[in-house]
Amino acid sequence: MRTTVGIIGAGPAGLLLARLLRGAGIDSVVLEARDRAYVEQRQRAGILEQGTVDVLRAAGAGARMDREGLRHDGIELRFDRRRHRVDFPALTGGRSVMVYAQTEVCKDLIALQLAEGGPLLFEAEALAVEGAVTARPRVRFRHQGREDVLECDYVAGCDGFWGVARGAVPAGMGQVFERTYPFGWLGILADVPPSHDELVYARHDRGFALLSMRSPAVSRLYLQVPEGTAPEEWSDEAVWQELERRFETADDWTLRRGDITQKSVTPMRSYVHEPMRYGRLFLAGDAAHIVPPAGAKGLNLAVGDVVVLARALAHEKETGSAALLDDYSATCLRRVWQAERFSYDMTTLLHRAPDATSFEDRLQLARLERLTSSRAAETELAEAYTGFPLA
Repeated sequence: MRTTVGIIGAGPAGLLLARLLRGAGIDSVVLEARDRAYVEQRQRAGILEQGTVDVLRAAGAGARMDREGLRHDGIELRFDRRRHRVDFPALTGGRSVMVYAQTEVCKDLIALQLAEGGPLLFEAEALAVEGAVTARPRVRFRHQGREDVLECDYVAGCDGFWGVARGAVPAGMGQVFERTYPFGWLGILADVPPSHDELVYARHDRGFALLSMRSPAVSRLYLQVPEGTAPEEWSDEAVWQELERRFETADDWTLRRGDITQKSVTPMRSYVHEPMRYGRLFLAGDAAHIVPPAGAKGLNLAVGDVVVLARALAHEKETGSAALLDDYSATCLRRVWQAERFSYDMTTLLHRAPDATSFEDRLQLARLERLTSSRAAETELAEAYTGFPLA
């Protein structure tokens, strides 16, 4: 099998890259290790930055998002039983975010790829990337019980943190920057309308809590829990009681309860692999970087990566110049590190470390006081939350 760009992974990064390349007249093949049902059901991010929304619309993948997604013009910060709303459009010149689950983004892009795009092979497990520094890299993969080879001009590794793409970069040819956190997020899906019409980020002495949603009828909520916590350690009643404690306010606001349909724990880490390119292999999304979820940046960083890569490949096709491809890693990493910084800031602002001192507690509260009393500080948060420039 032969193509111009071999794409490993049919998550949002790989699927959107294939869509953008099709628009530029560049052929591709997408290899996905899982079956279609798994890809369309795996729960991940749900907040789309303004730039991500704009890209999906421009790619012809925004129709259902615009019908069913929930535009949010702000978030609420809670601490000391107080509530403060951050108004995104007023602080950013009109920018907002969209609540639209990654599962739905994948469904939309898969449908478009199967109807209009190049080959998308499910249950096609990439085994290795070979010859990345040659003019003809290859992806060895297993599909329908036999091994095959995809010959390409370029390989895009969009196969996540545990995929094979990053493993093709030899030891010593890259540098890793990493931080792990001594806590995670216990997340639940509940069949109950959200208790607030925008996301609520709560800092509490018992730990962080987040009120989010998947639809007008389904709530998504999170609790900070110790690292290594198992979901079954928390009964449904204990989850609701703890959420009520951490979201408590001085007014008459109440948390709605409902049937919990899913419960999981997400570990917290920051990770960056530099560079994001090795020869003709380009890493994108979680294959190159991980952010803690408090900043809502993971999916949006992946979109930024593939926008830069698609533009660079189109430029090379149109002009013969590889200048933008040569700049791919540096261009992406400028945005990646800003997102890492913002995600770290949000994590340390709102989560209480297990060994936190009273001094550190007061510093957190002082930072929140500054955010809620200074338009300049509030603007910085709003600009970062709604999205850094894609290039």
